Amino acid sequence: MLITLCGGEGAGKSTQVLRLAQRLEKKGYGVVSTREPGGTAIGRKIRALLLDPANGAIVADTELFLYAADRAQHLAEVVRPALAAGKIVISDRFADSTTVYQGVARGLAPERIQQVHDLVLQGLCPDITFLLDLPPEEGLARALSQAALGARKAEEMRFEQETLVFHRNIRQGFLDLAEKEKYRFFIVDAMQHPDLLTEQMITIVEEKLLEIQTR
Repeated sequence: MLITLCGGEGAGKSTQVLRLAQRLEKKGYGVVSTREPGGTAIGRKIRALLLDPANGAIVADTELFLYAADRAQHLAEVVRPALAAGKIVISDRFADSTTVYQGVARGLAPERIQQVHDLVLQGLCPDITFLLDLPPEEGLARALSQAALGARKAEEMRFEQETLVFHRNIRQGFLDLAEKEKYRFFIVDAMQHPDLLTEQMITIVEEKLLEIQTR
């Protein structure tokens, strides 16, 4: 099973990936928790390029292809081997973030994005995608607070420096995508307490696992 989490900055995706992994491991499942970009050694180098505010000159196409390169390595090295071994993979971001950030927010044509997805994903689709939804003002405030406390690296905050309009477009882009692909998307309120959010998400995962096991 492939579970992905998406949403704007400061939504709590990384925290929930860890919580979900811990809960599922306690139930006896083999779990691999990972992230994009940066789920591999090569990916971490790509991540540094993409997220460093010093690299503000990166254009939309460069972003698109760097994320695609990271994802290709991630799939080959982490995701596909884990799925083949019967493990549950939980990823902090996946292809949907490219669709929204580089497509909706940066303005690249949907057809261009889809061509890259087709090449890299080769038909792979998440079983569950959680959209952690919250107002961008709140998400950015959280991100800046985390940075001030040292919980978020200053050299990985290039997207946090984008305009509020950009982040509002990100939120709407995810909501529109979730509406279009209801069969796998679950919108969860990231404003609620993290414990409540975890319980809501684990219930959905357990129901999906039961559905798969009884097919």
